[in-house]
Amino acid sequence: MWVAALLLVTLLGTGLVFLSPDRYAGKLAAAVSAVPALGSLYMYWVYLTQYGGTGNALLSPADIAFGQQIPWITLGELEVSYYVGLDGISMPLLALTTVLTTLAIVSAWTPIDERQSQFYGLMLFMEVSLIGVFSALDFFLWFVFWEGVLIPMYLLIGVWGGPRRKYAAIKFFVYTNVASLIMFAGLFALVFSTGLTSLSLPAMAEAFRTASGLPTIAGVNLMTISFIMMFFGFAVKVPVFPLHTWLPDAHVEAPTPVSVMLAGVLLKMGTYALLRFNFTMLADTARALAVPLAIIGVVSVIYGAMLALAQRDLKRIVAYSSISSMGYVILGLVAFTPYGMGGATFQMIAHGLISGLMFMAVGVIYNTTHTRMVGDMSGLADRMPWTVGIFVAAAFGYMGLPLMAGFAGEYFIFQGSFNAPTLGGAAPVLTSLAMFGIVIVAGYLLWAMQRTLFGAFSLETDYEVSPAAFHDVAPLAVLLLLVIALGVAPDLSFAMIQDSISPVLEIGGGA
Repeated sequence: MWVAALLLVTLLGTGLVFLSPDRYAGKLAAAVSAVPALGSLYMYWVYLTQYGGTGNALLSPADIAFGQQIPWITLGELEVSYYVGLDGISMPLLALTTVLTTLAIVSAWTPIDERQSQFYGLMLFMEVSLIGVFSALDFFLWFVFWEGVLIPMYLLIGVWGGPRRKYAAIKFFVYTNVASLIMFAGLFALVFSTGLTSLSLPAMAEAFRTASGLPTIAGVNLMTISFIMMFFGFAVKVPVFPLHTWLPDAHVEAPTPVSVMLAGVLLKMGTYALLRFNFTMLADTARALAVPLAIIGVVSVIYGAMLALAQRDLKRIVAYSSISSMGYVILGLVAFTPYGMGGATFQMIAHGLISGLMFMAVGVIYNTTHTRMVGDMSGLADRMPWTVGIFVAAAFGYMGLPLMAGFAGEYFIFQGSFNAPTLGGAAPVLTSLAMFGIVIVAGYLLWAMQRTLFGAFSLETDYEVSPAAFHDVAPLAVLLLLVIALGVAPDLSFAMIQDSISPVLEIGGGA
């Protein structure tokens, strides 16, 4: 009932905020979103203390935490149910979603000054869909939530975005919707070929793992074709090179709170789905294609970092760095080792916190200076000491500073991929190339900070620069504390992640 309660409270709160006057909408939305945030943190604590080592929701359904299944509808021969539950992979992502939504809503109090009830209502509606994505265990239910995220994100960018907001919103919607259709076709080709009668994810995982005698198309097994179609569909959402071109436009045109959610949570939908579908349900195929997939991940790391190095807009710098960070996740997943896969999942959490913090800090600077361009401002440290201090700390977290979550995630991935059996002799080379991405990250972040935050004060715009308001800085401080907490004590989430990853590694012989 816990997941249902989170969904219901957030959905009712969405309607309440939509109907509220603009002057109360922001505070009301923050209060509403605080309920699922506190609820998910309580569930997190219960999971740690009472559900330790419950296994994987797709591979050991008897051990699902907070599970609930109610028959829903019948689609031909396929049974659909309201089926939800959590494990050590989805639990941290659920907590990330609810906490980051609350902080993003608070960060919107300053920049959002029109049609506020609609803005905050859409933010909460997006939270409902995200909660569903990370907790649904029936494919039809999961797909409803998956597609449901597109609606509020499209409107939030298209209505409250920058000068090119309509172009960015349409590009985002077309890319992600077409990708979903391709993924859907690839998955249902397997559903119909294996004779499934239930769309529950555990039933699908069992059927796909034991499938035999599947047809071939042009000499290629259907399992491989479906894997590629599903990988393509999810990779657009991640995104990885060369499917990334929608992301910078969406980030630059989106309001800062929306960019926080886009980088912090929505990109993790893609990597989460890859782990659940491609690397759990089709593990043998993923092992067979590990080297080309790892190459895609490493190219994304280097290419994203190089693109970030060439930018002058602070928001574009952080946007392209997200492509680089998600490349590390792909590399860790294809390693099929405890530290590789576990590190990739941990990196989803770490990057969600750090990227959200970076976008939020850039937003606070923009609220004051009304520019994001490197070269248009300098010496902000004296005028905005708290904001700049947190921005610098977040940047070092992105660079992999020890005792911060980014370092832990990247270290786990590198340790797990360096001698990964699935990558053979290419493992050390690919891992070393990916590690070089950290050097490029340090280059563009240090360059940007030196020119905008330090030195003599100057500002091309005619605005008075003063310390940010408490409600602007407080979300930054909370996120920074979470980044440090996971860096100092990664087992707050890494231990439960490994418990859920272990059954995946046993498929096809383990690693």
